Parts: sequence; structure tokens; C-alpha cells
Amino acid sequence: MNGALRVLGACLALSLPHSGVAGDAGGTPLPADSVYQVDANLARADGSQVEWRSLRGMPRVVTMFYSTCRAVCPMIVESARAVQRSLPEGDRAQVGFVLVSMDPARDTPAALAKAQRERHLDPESWLLLQPDPEDVRPLAAILGVRYRLLADGEFNHTTTLVLLDADGRVLARTEKIGAAGDPAFGAAVRAAAAAR
Repeated sequence: MNGALRVLGACLALSLPHSGVAGDAGGTPLPADSVYQVDANLARADGSQVEWRSLRGMPRVVTMFYSTCRAVCPMIVESARAVQRSLPEGDRAQVGFVLVSMDPARDTPAALAKAQRERHLDPESWLLLQPDPEDVRPLAAILGVRYRLLADGEFNHTTTLVLLDADGRVLARTEKIGAAGDPAFGAAVRAAAAAR
């Protein structure tokens, strides 16, 4: 992880309530630079509620998107799918893939479930999440995603994929999307999967 992200993570962790004691159900404290230090509530595509920090426990590739996007977001999803396909068959269950909506007003659980079906994203390995509206900006900040709502209801946003370790520390990130993807990012995901 580069120095700027480490500093950002540490600063956010220090400014958050419970930053020193947040942990999983077992009570193990989160590292100070974990993205799971952000307190956020989200809804899954099936409507069930989940806390952001409950995603701790396995490496995950995380990005932000919105389901009505017809240009960049499908390319981001396909880039993440290409990373998943690049994993050896036996390692695919070792890495989770998470799509967090930046448009919670329209990306209801029903809309996310529809997007999951249309894009053939296996719910065993893909989580599509609707954050509470007040949690979108903090999640984007901790993930290093920049976005802006436009007058026509569309979003201008970065194409960021982030690899997190099991404790939510950033291992790698890329903004390169497309069929070729980012070989270095793909290698980092494969290494994280193999280490499980």
C-alpha cells in the first residue's frame, strides 16, 4: 500500500468513534489502517442488513458503482469478473467481490438483485450493497473513490478496484479497466487468494 493511502487510513481511523476497539464478533480489534474502521450500514440485494465491518474475514475486491450506469460501470464489473476468472479454480472461493452503490436512492435491494441477475453475478462470491445515504461519502473516501452527481442524475466517478486483505487493509488498487485489465492488480489478487 502506498504511503498516501496509509496516512489516509490512519487519519480516518483516528477520527472515527470506536476506532481502537472495533472488531469482528470475536472481539479482535481491527488494524488502525483498516477500511472497516468506517461505521456503515448497508443492505444486501436480498434485503438483509449488514454492517460494513462484518465483511472482514477474507480478501475482497471492492468497487463502487451504480446499477443504472450504462457506460463505465459495466466495464468496471467486467474488469472485476476478469480478475475473478484469472484465479485458479480452487482459489476462486478465497476472494469475495463487492459492489457498493454510490446511488442508494435508486439502488434499492430490488434494483441490486435485478442487476445481479442481469450481470450473472453469483451471490456466493458477489455482494451488491446499498449503503445508507449518509454512509456513501465516508465509504468512497476510505476506498479512494471520487464521484460527483451530475444534473441529469448520472455520476461522474473514478474506475477504482481495491483489493483488501482479510482485515480490510488495502493491498492493491487500480483504475485500469478493460479486457486487458491491470496485470499487477490481478497478480496481487491471485497472491492474496493463494495465501488463504
